[in-house]
Amino acid sequence: NGAVPGERGKQDKSVKRGNWGNQIEFVLTSVGYAVGLGNVWRFPYLCYRNGGGAFMFPYFIMLVFCGIPLFFMELSFGQFASQGCLGVWRVSPMFKGVGYGMMVVSTYIGIYYNVVICIAFYYFFVSMTRVLPWTYCSNAWNTPDCAGVLDGNLSSRTAINLTRLLNATQKRTSPSEEYWRRYVLDLSDDIGNLGEVRLPLLGCLSVSWVVVFLCLIKGVKSSGKVVYFTATFPYVVLTILFVRGITLEGALTGIMYYLTPQWDKILDAKVWGDAASQIFYSLGCAWGGLITMASYNKFHNNCYRDSIIISITNCATSVYAGFVIFSILGFMANHLGVDVSKVADHGPGLAFVAYPEALTLLPISPLWSILFFFMLILLGLGTQFCLLETLVTAIVDEVGNEWIIRRKTFVTLGVAVAGFLLGVPLTTRAGIYWLLLMDNYAASFSLVIISCIMCVAIMYIYGHRNYFKDIEMMLGFPPPLFFQICWRFISPAIIFFILVFTVIQYRPISYNDYVYPTWAISIGFLMALSSVICIPIYAIYKVCCSEGDTLLERLKNATKASKDWGPALAEHRSGRYAPAFSPSTESHLEVQPLQPEKGRSEAVAVSPVQGSNGSAHSQDSRL
Repeated sequence: NGAVPGERGKQDKSVKRGNWGNQIEFVLTSVGYAVGLGNVWRFPYLCYRNGGGAFMFPYFIMLVFCGIPLFFMELSFGQFASQGCLGVWRVSPMFKGVGYGMMVVSTYIGIYYNVVICIAFYYFFVSMTRVLPWTYCSNAWNTPDCAGVLDGNLSSRTAINLTRLLNATQKRTSPSEEYWRRYVLDLSDDIGNLGEVRLPLLGCLSVSWVVVFLCLIKGVKSSGKVVYFTATFPYVVLTILFVRGITLEGALTGIMYYLTPQWDKILDAKVWGDAASQIFYSLGCAWGGLITMASYNKFHNNCYRDSIIISITNCATSVYAGFVIFSILGFMANHLGVDVSKVADHGPGLAFVAYPEALTLLPISPLWSILFFFMLILLGLGTQFCLLETLVTAIVDEVGNEWIIRRKTFVTLGVAVAGFLLGVPLTTRAGIYWLLLMDNYAASFSLVIISCIMCVAIMYIYGHRNYFKDIEMMLGFPPPLFFQICWRFISPAIIFFILVFTVIQYRPISYNDYVYPTWAISIGFLMALSSVICIPIYAIYKVCCSEGDTLLERLKNATKASKDWGPALAEHRSGRYAPAFSPSTESHLEVQPLQPEKGRSEAVAVSPVQGSNGSAHSQDSRL
């Protein structure tokens, strides 16, 4: 259970907050959180667009120097304090606005992410039929421009020739695209023209929120059991689709498109920027979820090992998903007689248009469609669990009294109902415009700023030496030198590079041929700003409330770690966190003197403690 040698008698559980049932639950939950829809619908396309196999080089460089260090920092931060994204900022109260910023970001993502899951639910349900509804062009919603590859009145050869003719004269419209735009979304012509709510999507949205709520009804105790299925079954489905995909004609062409290195692109700054951004967003850094999940760990759990396992699993999944996607896209391109680039897509276009159309070409296509959308649902739910738990934990920890802890289920219900109601506008005819606006602005450069400030606050305001000692106290060994250098210099520099790159590469958002109006882009920037603005507002408030005659004194007091910063359980508060015992403090600390002679030696504070890496260090060295 990660207990440090020599501390056998200590209870390593927080009865008040609860803990994971075992360490596998935490690892699976974190894998489910990090591995999301982006691994399937964004990474393969980025890889193909940025030089195939050559993109893997900057991708893994960024993983080692930015991804894993940031992941380890957030896990250790949450685990040490056993607090959510607000409570951990006792380390430097002035920066608590970073925690509020994380909550705002998680709120935005939680709202639109469940709408994507609800669309996957819709496709999952309509796939339970003998013929997939987007197979042919003979439906009421189809237009004369529609050209299906399997239309019943045409032979396969005629269909291919017709497709080539259409590609030469005008852009071919596939039945899957018309089904998506004209039937599922019933897309309006403008983001301001909301139209009516699409009732099938509204029903699926309620289903997805009910599923999320039921899985989190008992917090990590219930979600920890659910992830045994939701975090592992997507890999079963990916493997089934991979085996099916590589046996198809043209699959090799698609995979070569995905992997063939274009080494000249490695000198392109855009490729490095895309690699850094993908690592950063894919791992879920600065969302608050990693801090929250780690806060339910036992104090001595080896989160260093966990961070490496989870980060590498996440990136390996992205690479593996690329084989699944491009093998079937290669087969489809071969069937149509076009280049793979003509059928490659990303985002909702890949998940709900390109890939479903490719599935119609397979025998028993409804089976493959059910499997694919079931996998998307599970990938989405794994992330959604953590987003909701982040908000609930932050609220419960902030209030912190027995009354709200006993009624945590009602807090979860309240957050779920609010999320459902806020997601209703995204199920209207203009919903996809709003969804993409939130996706592009609510969680883009604001995350980078939040992460950068978090690094600076921990390493330079709280102090890197203090933090390294905290980790040594928790794990039994200090963070390796590589991580110390990354946290202090390399990772903040890479984060700053991502921010500069995001600003330079900025292009106003568009969806297919639709260009967003200025007022909509302004709303997007306001959403991005709403999370970042929490940081200066709270900092000013904290400085004003702090004691001190001069501004400098107030700043010092506002940034100084509060008295209740440190391990949550009294028995872990040793060394510089040891309480100064007096009749008043003894009365409210739950200390169990399981080893009285050990307690006496700690009072003298000179007895050596054996670390798990075999190094001995005395208690007074921590003072």
